[in-house]
Amino acid sequence: MAGDARQAPASVNPRAVSSPGAKPFDHRKRECHGFVVQPAPDPFRQARNESGVLQCPFNGEKITMILRHEDVRRAAKDWQTFSSDAPFRVPIPSEEDVRSMRQLPIETNPPEHTDYRKIADPFFQRPKDPAFIARVEALIGGMLTQAMSRDSIEVVNDFALPIQSHALTYLLNMPESEADLWIGWGIHVFKVTGGLKKGIALEEYLHAQFDRAQANPGEDFFSALTQATYRGRPLTREEMMGFANLAFAGGRDTIIHTISCALGYLAEHPEALEFLREDPGRITHASEEFFRVFMPLTHIGRVCPADTDVNGVTVKAGERIGLCWASANQDEKVFDRPEEVRLDRKPNPHLSFGFGTHLCMGAAHARLILRTLLRLCCERVQRITILAAVDRTEHEAAYDRTLGYESLRVRIAERSAVES
Repeated sequence: MAGDARQAPASVNPRAVSSPGAKPFDHRKRECHGFVVQPAPDPFRQARNESGVLQCPFNGEKITMILRHEDVRRAAKDWQTFSSDAPFRVPIPSEEDVRSMRQLPIETNPPEHTDYRKIADPFFQRPKDPAFIARVEALIGGMLTQAMSRDSIEVVNDFALPIQSHALTYLLNMPESEADLWIGWGIHVFKVTGGLKKGIALEEYLHAQFDRAQANPGEDFFSALTQATYRGRPLTREEMMGFANLAFAGGRDTIIHTISCALGYLAEHPEALEFLREDPGRITHASEEFFRVFMPLTHIGRVCPADTDVNGVTVKAGERIGLCWASANQDEKVFDRPEEVRLDRKPNPHLSFGFGTHLCMGAAHARLILRTLLRLCCERVQRITILAAVDRTEHEAAYDRTLGYESLRVRIAERSAVES
């Protein structure tokens, strides 16, 4: 999870949605042709093809966004030129006003990053454990049962957010009852309508958890951090807070919005659900395509320690560039007809989980959740119907990017015993 999608506040565009017809799959060839054009155009296409960069102001700071797939991958690996050792400045816009600690390990460079990452890695390997997988399956299965028993359900807040929050308790080995509190924080840890908010509630909660863990350690994430060492010494409280802050902020949007977009897509294109149902082995490729297309985090920041030429643009020492994952995922030189959703796209070298040293620690967790959801939908869902939706749009000075939903209300119809 490449970080919480804390861009400028999204606008809301209410729309009534029906499920339009679409070009069918070619079942004779047993492949899914690209048949669905994204509802919004790629805002980076012209700049990507002409210069490979786009300069855009964010809160008064001009940032040079790197747009091409190859250039983004190269920059993501070159931490000496494009540094992550920049507290509060890796997210765009920067977060000095919304948190008081450096996020770890994302806001460090090697070799510090490598040593910090080893501390948290064991928890982020948990999604590979069969017992963990079973809990996620039971969670999503229960949420689907609940949704199908209702006349309708709002997906973003009442389906995706609870799944994300409950699954996070599994990842951090916390009591599942904690999820109710985390759900109450809403979709964004820091963002509210009209801007960003100070993460006071989150920071107070994290301090309380570390106090509890130091007094009575258990097997949870907070206890592990209180007992961890970094280069032979205990972690400071600020370092513990840095790990925990990222665990709650990073990836939140990735899971919530990918779930919402995937269900919205299956609703608008029921033939896609039938295609996956025919061969569940297709789910892996489909989930990667959903991650490519429905990437909520537009870009992430790096700081140039020295004056740097970026495709003919001089970025001064101390200024930032943006690694534009969203543009790289639409690069025509890498993805054939990138505007199309191809559920059998392969290879699919998308950058939705980053690249290089900072490859997302939570990728296995996100993949498990989406693949489980798609599989259970194939097994249990007959049809998803969109009743109402409010688009999610990111407005910036140099581009507008529409992706996903602020809200999505659907009806989910269960498959009968005969159909299944």
